[in-house]
Amino acid sequence: MKPLCLLIGFLIAALTTRAAEPTRPNIVMIIADDLGYSDLGSYGGEIATPHLDQLAADGTRFTQFYNNAVCNVTRISVYTGQYPRQSTRPLLQPNTVTLAEALRAAGYATSLIGKWHLGDEAPRRPIDRGFEHSYGVLSGACNFFDPAQPDPEFYTGHPGHFRPFVRDGQPITEFPEGFYTTDAFAAEAADQIRAAVAAGRPFFVNLAYTAPHFPLQAPAADIARQRGRYAAGYAVLRERRFARQVELGIVDPDTTTLTAPDPQTSDFRYDYAVTPWAELSAAERELEERRMEVYAAMVERLDHGVGEVLAALEETGQAENTIVLFFSDNGGCASLPEATRMADYRAYNAAASSIGAVDSYEFVGPAWGWAQNAPFRRHKVWTYEGGIGTPMIVRWPGQLVPGTISSTLGHVVDLMPTLLAAAQADYGSLAEQRDAPPLAGRDLLPVWRGEESDVRAEPLCWELMGNRAVRDGRWKLVWGAGKQRWELYDLDTDRAETKDLAEHYPARAAALAAVWEHWADRVGATR
Repeated sequence: MKPLCLLIGFLIAALTTRAAEPTRPNIVMIIADDLGYSDLGSYGGEIATPHLDQLAADGTRFTQFYNNAVCNVTRISVYTGQYPRQSTRPLLQPNTVTLAEALRAAGYATSLIGKWHLGDEAPRRPIDRGFEHSYGVLSGACNFFDPAQPDPEFYTGHPGHFRPFVRDGQPITEFPEGFYTTDAFAAEAADQIRAAVAAGRPFFVNLAYTAPHFPLQAPAADIARQRGRYAAGYAVLRERRFARQVELGIVDPDTTTLTAPDPQTSDFRYDYAVTPWAELSAAERELEERRMEVYAAMVERLDHGVGEVLAALEETGQAENTIVLFFSDNGGCASLPEATRMADYRAYNAAASSIGAVDSYEFVGPAWGWAQNAPFRRHKVWTYEGGIGTPMIVRWPGQLVPGTISSTLGHVVDLMPTLLAAAQADYGSLAEQRDAPPLAGRDLLPVWRGEESDVRAEPLCWELMGNRAVRDGRWKLVWGAGKQRWELYDLDTDRAETKDLAEHYPARAAALAAVWEHWADRVGATR
């Protein structure tokens, strides 16, 4: 009996050990396109986002997480763990290892649904770079109701510009009645979750929405629900959002001030003036209201799709073993057509059936684009907080404390090392095979779990279209396009960047400028 007892004991111990071994988590990464810092209810917004708000309640909201200020350069950091090399085109280089390639090599089912924007021809399509499955638009954003419709000439500068919409590399040119990309992307992501579970594989599902990017388009019923919500104007919207952010604990009123619009200071294309609401004509105010109403409808529809994806995780029993991340690729967008195309833009939309319909190609505009980033300065393209700050929500049951708000300093360049560590996926051997550079970011898991302090070994840096920034701990140095000088801010006491301290601390400003110059030389950033 003794040998039998020993054998039974050994089997029990072996089974217990196996049960204790951590199961590799699934990963669902949801990226919004041109979403503002304060748009979600859980970040102070008035837009109905119940599913994302519940995700925040079940997970952790981050208040100091950064992107790269515009869509494609943010994506290169997300998918390669590298800073974008602005002086090199294309952005996606053949020797880099992508997040999808590393996860696929580790046995994950990998799918990209929505926007790619890193190449629409081999060998730079998602199916060439680690995604077993892809569905969506390969470059930029498209018509939400009919992706086969070419861009209007005022947007691209030439007629007939078409953005490829594909399934696994094969073009799709016809779309059914009632099609809407946001809905289609969410449904596809849910299907990919079910397929991976049925196949018994861990999965990486990347749902990369094109909403709420231009063109402003949404189902009529969704738009109707927003009527009258924005009649008070953009400044009042910011004030209300700021008050809500203070109430939620997203911002500290002792260290954060609600900023006014920046004055127009240069001829930089993205340096827009914000006209006070009271100075607009009745017709102008009505147009502005309609724009924001459609934008809000687009965000609501995005949130509905997130709910569909979360339901698929519950349905398949995977919710407890899935990391769900949500963030935006840049701050709210204030873009307009180039000055030479403004007349064509206005004429095109004047002829449309209604703002938000399939034949309407409206922008949300500079004022709402600024308002969406409360309490920060500026918007997409700029390296002030309004351009690079993103809402960031992470839910990982059993690993992150639910319902918490974290000021951990993070950047999209950190996502690849963090997710590879969580998935126990190897980077080193793949990088060695391709002579790829080491990952530029850091694994944030120990910080999120409270095992390490929030101290970065290297500062974070940015460069985009003449805008520059470097952040080292509490200090941030910013160079705004057209200003031709560095500004220094203490973000521990002035998160909204209202008090330039460069003249008070010239040595500190000079030291950070030298850090940026060294980084620019290393990554090939444009000066």
